[in-house]
Amino acid sequence: MRIKEFGRTGRKVSEIGFGAWAIGAAWGEVNDEEALAALHAALDTGVTFIDTADVYGDGHSEQLIAKVVKQRRGEKPFIATKAGRRLPEQSVEGYSVENLNNWIDRSLKNLETDCLDLVQLHCPPTDLYYRPEVFGQLDRLVEQGKIRNYGVSVERVEEALKAIEYPGIASIQIIFNAFRQRPIEHFFKQASEKQVAVIARVPLASGLLSGKFKKDTKFEANDHRLFNRNGEAFDVGETFSGVPYEVGLDAVERIRPLVSGDTTMAKFALRWILMFDAVTVAIPGARNPAQASSNAEAAGLPAIPDDAMQEIEAIYETYIKPYVHQRW
Repeated sequence: MRIKEFGRTGRKVSEIGFGAWAIGAAWGEVNDEEALAALHAALDTGVTFIDTADVYGDGHSEQLIAKVVKQRRGEKPFIATKAGRRLPEQSVEGYSVENLNNWIDRSLKNLETDCLDLVQLHCPPTDLYYRPEVFGQLDRLVEQGKIRNYGVSVERVEEALKAIEYPGIASIQIIFNAFRQRPIEHFFKQASEKQVAVIARVPLASGLLSGKFKKDTKFEANDHRLFNRNGEAFDVGETFSGVPYEVGLDAVERIRPLVSGDTTMAKFALRWILMFDAVTVAIPGARNPAQASSNAEAAGLPAIPDDAMQEIEAIYETYIKPYVHQRW
């Protein structure tokens, strides 16, 4: 497991982290015992970065993380949370001083800490990136000692490029995987030049890139891969990376022959992300210890050969790019 500098924060994190959306809600039924075991398993393998949000299970994800941290000795993991999706309707005005303070106070309580390592605005409206006063409010929260660093979780590459114009931005969380390759074009270079950490989310395209799904795979009613398949609840790019399900299944079968030996599709897909030095940490989710351990093992795989990287690029260009590239 490589350890990488987390932007300009002075902290170092593992290049494979733990995405804690799945242990909160919206991925089917959650088993707390399994979720806690998954977190322990991830930390046991050397994972030192956990990503969550105040809305994952209405704070339940944060509370589970706090419970695990209390049970362990040694250095605490770097815990990133998010704020902003508690608004009943997204608006720039919703990101007021009062709301930001209330959200952060709630996360401080859930995570049982007196200062948050990283707070990320949670996919806010595009207009917010043109309102410097909001980022000024985050600067003041740093000064007050409530948060150590702040960043943004974005939907679009354009939002990421605008966000890193603000000097206080420590990190950008963005969808990046073999089905969402646009960040490679311009964003990665700019983020590296500004020493902004890059968190690669939805690294397995909601499980599509695990290679385990079929056309007749059934998802539970409370799983976003069923209820948000067409963007009914939130941005459709969050579900299967915005790729139509059947199109994604076809593309996965074209990638599968590139996976050699006993490596799984999921590990291969994660290793592909780690081929890009601009990525600080990838945050696959896990709902049980086996998944958590398997995700961490991706960091130990050898580099993917150039010809395989080129083939993945060609598959993206031909089959995936028309659906996602200009949209996000």
